[in-house]
Amino acid sequence: MKNFTITEEYDFDHLIEAKINEDHRDYLSWPIVYFLKNKKNKTAYVGETTDILTRINTHLKSEKKKQLSSVNFILSDLFHKSATLDLESNLIKYISADGQYSLQNGNLGISNHQYHEKKVYWDLFKDIWDELRQLGISRHSLDFINNSDLFKYSPYKSLSKEQIKGLKMILNCLLDDNAKVSLIHGGAGTGKSILAIFLFKLLKTNLEDFNYADFDEDDDELFILLKKVKEKFTDLNMALVIPMASFRKTISNVFKNINGLSHKMVIGPSDLAQNKYDLIIVDEGHRLRRRVNLGSYFGTFDRNCEKLGLDKFTASELDWVILQSKKSIIFYDQYQSIKPSDTLKESFKKLESQSSTRTEKLKTQLRVRGGNNYIKLIHKIFDAPSTLPLQHYKTDDYELYLFDDLSEMIERIKKKNEVHGLSRMVAGYAWEWVSNKDTEAYDIIIGDNNLKWNSISVDWVNSPNSIHEVGCIHTTQGYDLNYTGVIIGPELDYDFISGKLTVDKQKYKDKNGKNSIHKEEELLDFIINIYKTILLRGIEGTYIYACNENLRRFLHQFIQSYNSSTEDKLIQVSNTPSESSIPFYDLNIAAGTFSELQELENVKYIELDNLDNRDDYFACNVIGESMNKIIPNGSICLFKKYTGGSRNGLITLVEGRNITDLEFGSNYTIKEYSSKKVIDEEGWHHEEITLLPKSNNYHFKPIFLRDEETVDFKVLGIFVKVLKK
Repeated sequence: MKNFTITEEYDFDHLIEAKINEDHRDYLSWPIVYFLKNKKNKTAYVGETTDILTRINTHLKSEKKKQLSSVNFILSDLFHKSATLDLESNLIKYISADGQYSLQNGNLGISNHQYHEKKVYWDLFKDIWDELRQLGISRHSLDFINNSDLFKYSPYKSLSKEQIKGLKMILNCLLDDNAKVSLIHGGAGTGKSILAIFLFKLLKTNLEDFNYADFDEDDDELFILLKKVKEKFTDLNMALVIPMASFRKTISNVFKNINGLSHKMVIGPSDLAQNKYDLIIVDEGHRLRRRVNLGSYFGTFDRNCEKLGLDKFTASELDWVILQSKKSIIFYDQYQSIKPSDTLKESFKKLESQSSTRTEKLKTQLRVRGGNNYIKLIHKIFDAPSTLPLQHYKTDDYELYLFDDLSEMIERIKKKNEVHGLSRMVAGYAWEWVSNKDTEAYDIIIGDNNLKWNSISVDWVNSPNSIHEVGCIHTTQGYDLNYTGVIIGPELDYDFISGKLTVDKQKYKDKNGKNSIHKEEELLDFIINIYKTILLRGIEGTYIYACNENLRRFLHQFIQSYNSSTEDKLIQVSNTPSESSIPFYDLNIAAGTFSELQELENVKYIELDNLDNRDDYFACNVIGESMNKIIPNGSICLFKKYTGGSRNGLITLVEGRNITDLEFGSNYTIKEYSSKKVIDEEGWHHEEITLLPKSNNYHFKPIFLRDEETVDFKVLGIFVKVLKK
């Protein structure tokens, strides 16, 4: 049963008010979402409102909105303000990335709205998106868009609190006459590129495109700062500088598809000598070059230095940025410097120490689902291996495996690519690129595995044949992948006697990456940075194969080995408890209470290694379809024992004599909990408790408990997650 309506297409003109009054009178003061568009020039605007007539009349007075010719309304009795704000935000993000329409929307205020039942409204959004595809308003599936560069690097993204703090610092820097440079430090996956693109779009957006009424009070400071910047710099002459050609091409394509931006705004460092700018934003600033190992680029570098009046032997592209801009914003990570040609970190430290420089740090991991714990593990393995505890990294949120068989890892990556897309093999630069000249030759030969390097250098990640090839640092730095299979080459090894990583310079094949380096420690630092960078590409998981046996033995101490039955062993049921087990109850045994169920002789136990305070948890087999939007029928689920606190909005396992749920034992049910409380002279108590199903089958109805029924009622556990479907 469909619980929303996308209306017919109305002409966007002075007659529309009468049509809305006639057709949708019940929704005049109700939260709705609308889609304004011009099908000829493919421009559009997404909005939401609780006063559609006033909003439409406001748009009719706007010169930009007058260019739009028709409108569809999205209506639902289920909508409330938070839900429509979230729907508007998702539509803006996905329609922009879909590429069918260029949006007039501004990007400030695209918030990550948190509210009750958000997951349910995400399911509703997916249904709405499918109907938009039927109507020809959108083209691609959500899964396809999620893997696209237009989505990954879209300026229509909600920013983290850390990123917003950095954004405010940048805007204040633009307003400060004594500030010239904003230097933003951030490791791989902390959202530097997203913030750079968001900022660029923000500064190129007309203030009239912001619907102030829909934003939170927290946005006020940003609005005020942005307004002051707009007043100070009426039309900023801007450029986004990206040093790496491949990533620059990708972001250039993104800019080409965003209203108000142009691919010409994305430039390389060598273009800086041609123009001066009000503002230069530099992404991946650690890859700005100096005059070392430049190959064919020596001539251009020298000519640009001469044109800018700089000493070519001491200057770097960082100097070009400072010289050619009134203001500059530089995103930088010293641990992603991978070649001797990269500007020295001492140059950035000198810049940071100047009174005209403002600095900010991004620390929170936004790319890798393994979070900061995974990041710390990778850094400690390569920077401080002696400090690591001898235990495997384990989490349900991230796949990290060490492979002893390279062919298994290749097969695993290909399977992940079939399901999730954007899964790639990447390796250290320990093999010559012979297939570049001989297309029949193989570059990487390990045992029975014959592999080729990337056949193209620009935007290799998105090329059709990339799943059959191996990328390197130069074709993957800056990119997001879903799963990464990393081959650590024979140039890197581990010495158990010294307790340190070692490098074999002869086995490292990037000539421009090692010429001019005389100290082994310096080369080791660059190679370590390369591996840390490519090991932080995978959003969902990272697989590792190490060529050298000693290094493989070393990594085995911290990373779980993969074998084909690894996943089957994650859920082990036994008849006896152990130090790493939790109880596993069968709720279909309808006799007695939960306390009696716990005392039955045939209680089973599930082994779960990666669980702290396991005495607080238990597992149940959940049968039935009443919660199938979240819990598939037959799933084994993890619950945390309920010990107090608010339960509203949480999925709970409850027990009570007045509960009738045929899917479980007659005394039990698993539903989302909601309650109304009242206060009288005896204190507060429940007036009504509602147990809500979350099912694709709309025949399941809520269970209501009132008055005395709320007393004979017990919450046993809070749903944590599905352990096994």
